[in-house]
Amino acid sequence: MKNMLKLGLVLACFAAAACVGLALVYNGTKEIIAQRSQADLEVALKDLFPRADVFSDITGEIASPQSTVIFGSQYAIKQGDVLLGTAIRASGPSYGGLITVLVGVKADGRIAGVKILEHQDTPGLGANAASASYFVDKAAKLTFYGQFAGKPVTDPFEAKEDVAAITASTITSRAVASLVKASGTAAAAWMGGVQ
Repeated sequence: MKNMLKLGLVLACFAAAACVGLALVYNGTKEIIAQRSQADLEVALKDLFPRADVFSDITGEIASPQSTVIFGSQYAIKQGDVLLGTAIRASGPSYGGLITVLVGVKADGRIAGVKILEHQDTPGLGANAASASYFVDKAAKLTFYGQFAGKPVTDPFEAKEDVAAITASTITSRAVASLVKASGTAAAAWMGGVQ
């Protein structure tokens, strides 16, 4: 009994030291991680809207039309005073858990582009949604996320119909298509109300 108590006390000390170490590392890196995340977001926004020079935060102004789609940060994209479109960070359920995308919607009601920001789907299958080397149309060198650019938000966005699905990853394909459709519909409605 004495040995068990001694071992338990030693284990508790190691666990406490590990917790303190993790807390110190977290506190020391959280600002750097937040800055890096913001820089990555700015690069993604600029990729979706290369002509833009103003990215105004409008988070909370656009509501999700689906209960399973959660909208995060939202941006009004402008060139000077001209509204080029909006961008919405949207999350929803996928095969491996939540998947998060950044959807750009042009003022003309077409998708400017899609960036897969976070996912937990299976490597080699659902993870191909974010891969720049996985093509749904090899001849045209069209990636899965690249196929959304230029699509009108009024399209159905149905995997295996107007959206080419990732081979053996229908759930991921449907999840991304659903996020893009919800974001596109909501963004177009918001832009229609402010113009």
